[in-house]
Amino acid sequence: QLVESGGGLVQPGGSLRLSCAASGFSFSTYIMSWYRQAPGKERELVASISIIGSNTYYLDSVKGRFAISRDKAKNTVYLQMNSLKPEDTAVYLCKAKSGPYEYWGPGTQVTVSS
Repeated sequence: QLVESGGGLVQPGGSLRLSCAASGFSFSTYIMSWYRQAPGKERELVASISIIGSNTYYLDSVKGRFAISRDKAKNTVYLQMNSLKPEDTAVYLCKAKSGPYEYWGPGTQVTVSS
């Protein structure tokens, strides 16, 4: 099970920190990712982090603004989002993947608006 939290309404230029708490599977053996889906748009991969956290991937439009991290002790993955823009508005979803096994959270809404 994955449960996201930390979303909300923020002004342009502001920051949010999303959390995704994992349970019921071996968190330390799964690649963790954050996706987002805006109304009328396809779901897109925002960031990923490898099993031990040594490798990360970012969508070009968030590079330098977002940072993904994971805490093995807390079974949690984070997405620190800075310098938020209106175009970052979306539902943000957490995904865990290991081979054929995949879990998704229900998502958390992020709205960037003045």
